[in-house]
Amino acid sequence: MIYAVIGLLLGMVLGFFVPWGIPAGYTSLFSVALMACLDSVFGGLRAACNGNFDDRVFISGFFTNALLAAFLVYVGDHLGIDLYYVALLAFGLRIFNNLGAIRQHLIIKK
Repeated sequence: MIYAVIGLLLGMVLGFFVPWGIPAGYTSLFSVALMACLDSVFGGLRAACNGNFDDRVFISGFFTNALLAAFLVYVGDHLGIDLYYVALLAFGLRIFNNLGAIRQHLIIKK
């Protein structure tokens, strides 16, 4: 757990001090991939709260969600359809559902 916190703090410091940006053409792709990864993280936290966390399921879901989201954005761009809105909505709903379950678990546990 300490390594995760150290990695998070190091990433935040590097992100703050290293000047980099995302090209405008990739913003929709990045936003959907970020939401997909956050969905996996909150799903993993929910599974950990329920006591059925499996690291293989988490890792495979993390990359599968990100790749599927990127594929949807890619196909949507080529078809002229903004499919990333659909992906953002779906992942956003899942994130809030997982966050609600985590919150409920923490409140009931105490």
